[in-house]
Amino acid sequence: MLSWGRFRRSAPDLAAAGRTLLYRSGVGLAYLGTVRADGGPRVHPVSPLLVEEGLYTLLMVSPKLEDLLRDSRFALHTFPMDSGEEAFYLTGRAVFPRDPALRRSVAAAFVAERALAAPPPGFGQHVLVELLVSTCVLSRAGQYVTWAAAEVPARELRAGRHRAAL
Repeated sequence: MLSWGRFRRSAPDLAAAGRTLLYRSGVGLAYLGTVRADGGPRVHPVSPLLVEEGLYTLLMVSPKLEDLLRDSRFALHTFPMDSGEEAFYLTGRAVFPRDPALRRSVAAAFVAERALAAPPPGFGQHVLVELLVSTCVLSRAGQYVTWAAAEVPARELRAGRHRAAL
């Protein structure tokens, strides 16, 4: 698993395209997929934040957060576009940094991106989550580029029309 910074250095073109797609509306928006306790999928919108060297989100106490605390695996997918066929998809594991300075930095980025005067009510209760990158897929007009961190077993990569970009 790689931090966003290490992923960006390993695959700069993919990271740049991913950043553009995550922030195409001016703020970070994506769907976060988690694994429910019964093994089924759960998908919710989130606001990913690229701050310093990491990819973060701030989650309210919810079933989605409980899923990640129990099983840290996630999938993150950009919102669909009105036109075109571009998409960015990540998989990996969530970790829960406890550094108060980092939490303040990520919270400040959230507030600044939205041009808010202050955080929304209850925001201080949100939990800081860092999303570490294991694999990614960039899709453009039916063409796919697949990337995986070196430690990801090859069997986890989908064969076929994808090409590995290591």
